[in-house]
Amino acid sequence: MKILLIEDDVETALFIADGLSAERHDTTVAADGRVGLNRGMSESWDLLIVDRMLPELDGLTLVGKLRAAGIQTPILFLTTLGGVDARVEGLNAGADDYLMKPFSFAELAARVAALGRRRLGFAADTVLAVADLEIDFLARTVSRANVAIELLPREFLLLEYLFKHLGQTVTRSMLLENVWDVHFDPSTTVVETHISRLRSKIDRGHLIPLIHTVRGVGYMLSAAN
Repeated sequence: MKILLIEDDVETALFIADGLSAERHDTTVAADGRVGLNRGMSESWDLLIVDRMLPELDGLTLVGKLRAAGIQTPILFLTTLGGVDARVEGLNAGADDYLMKPFSFAELAARVAALGRRRLGFAADTVLAVADLEIDFLARTVSRANVAIELLPREFLLLEYLFKHLGQTVTRSMLLENVWDVHFDPSTTVVETHISRLRSKIDRGHLIPLIHTVRGVGYMLSAAN
C-alpha cells in the first residue's frame, strides 16, 4: 500500500517507516501537520497514519479538514492521548482506527492490514442497514424509516459495535471492553443504562424491535424477533 505517515518524532517515524517498508508498503513521512495536510489533499494514498500532537496543525484538525474536503482515505490515529473520550473524539473527527503509544509494531502492522482490506470494500462498508435502520460510519449518522436519529457519541459507538456484530449476541463484558474500555467492573450499570437509552431512540414508535436482550447472555441487533 501507499502510506502517508504524519509524525513529527524522528525516531518514531523511522521505526514505523522501516517496519512498513519491510512489510512491502511504500511509506512517505511528513514531519508536521501542515505538510501532511497538503500531501494528503494533493496526492492519492491507500492509508494515512496520523499523530494527534503535531506542530503547525494538530492531527484532529488535519483529519477534520481532509474529511470536509471529501477525502475518504482510511486514517489511523497514532497517539499518546488515551482514554475513551480521546478515542471518541478522534473517531468523530473522521478517523477509522486509533492506536495508543507505546505500541508493538506487530499490532500496528495488523491494523494497517485490516484497514487495507477494508479499503478494498470501502464503498460497500461505509453504510450498513438492518430492516429500516441505517448507519453511516463515515458521516456518523443514523436514521430509521428515513428519519434522522440524534445519538450521543457513546450511543453511536454502542450502536456501531452492535452493527459490526449484526445477528450475533454480544455480552456485557464485550461491550464494556470495546465501547467503554473497562475490562472488569461487575457493579456498573452503564451498559444497561445506555442500552435502554439507545433502545428508546431506535425502537420506540416502531412495530419491529431491533435491539434484543438475550436473557442471561447479552444483547443482539437483529430484525428477527
